[in-house]
Amino acid sequence: MAETQRLWSREELILAFNLYLKIEFGKMHKGNPQIITLASMIGRTPSAISMRLVNFASLDPYHQQRGIGGLKNSGTQVQQIWDEFFQNQEELVFESERILAESQNLTIEKKYDELLFDLKDLKGETKLRMVKTRVNQSVFRQIVLNNYSNKCAITGIDLPELLFASHILPWSQHEKERLNPENGICLSALYDRAFDKGYIGFDKDYKVLLSTSLKKKKDSEYYSKYFEPVENKILIQPIKYLPKPEFLEHHRDVIFDKR
Repeated sequence: MAETQRLWSREELILAFNLYLKIEFGKMHKGNPQIITLASMIGRTPSAISMRLVNFASLDPYHQQRGIGGLKNSGTQVQQIWDEFFQNQEELVFESERILAESQNLTIEKKYDELLFDLKDLKGETKLRMVKTRVNQSVFRQIVLNNYSNKCAITGIDLPELLFASHILPWSQHEKERLNPENGICLSALYDRAFDKGYIGFDKDYKVLLSTSLKKKKDSEYYSKYFEPVENKILIQPIKYLPKPEFLEHHRDVIFDKR
């Protein structure tokens, strides 16, 4: 049966959406090695994968706001996967990673062995919950780092080992926004920790704010080296998703300068 006549399965669409979350719009072409790999994995052509990715882009509010609609008439199947993601992000992302692992002839535990090695003795619901949390955090990190071209949004540091996907709304308190790309900023280790603890924040224009408690250390060498130079610095522009203003406002109101 020709590919144009073969309907896409739900699992194939989920794998395509998984890839959509992780790559840039400008790289959704048939020559992209990631697209070629997925095409080979599920028995589709790279052109077909590329088309599905652009279908997802047509539903993305970010691209709609830019006036880039992608390929319209994406069909109800693509719309259903998109809607499912925004209704239950954690379940769909984890399912997509499980399907991806199986397509690579791996279990999810084997694929993420470095993240899950210490969970081997856990069983049942406790283990599943921990596995899901760590896998989803890893995917969120991939999405956020890609959104910032693998660079710290304050300093431009581009060493992935030193970068974190910083949640604006804390992971533990805002379940529905845990995997929302607009809830993440790529920050290097020092600024990730400072942001998490409320020593720094961002204003409505995405400029770096320094807390009162941090400014009390203005006579220290580390303040003059690492904090004074970044005050009022504008966040490096991400590829797609800017931090949601309401999330940054919540961080300023609830977390920033509350020590």
